Amino acid sequence: MTVNQDNILTIEELAVYLKISKSSLYKLAQKGEVPGQKVGKHWRFRRDIIDQWMAESTSATKRKDEG
Repeated sequence: MTVNQDNILTIEELAVYLKISKSSLYKLAQKGEVPGQKVGKHWRFRRDIIDQWMAESTSATKRKDEG
């Protein structure tokens, strides 16, 4: 599998993408609540996995609200 460089997001880029603060994203990442990987001192996130995570989170919330 080839991962396009544009598919890899930094914490700053993902915070903008998700429209949340960097500090909130750091907390979520450290708790394992958002899918990412720490490379040395830096967090990296795959956009395709984040999109899938968001879709699954939205579906789960919707099912919960309908139940």
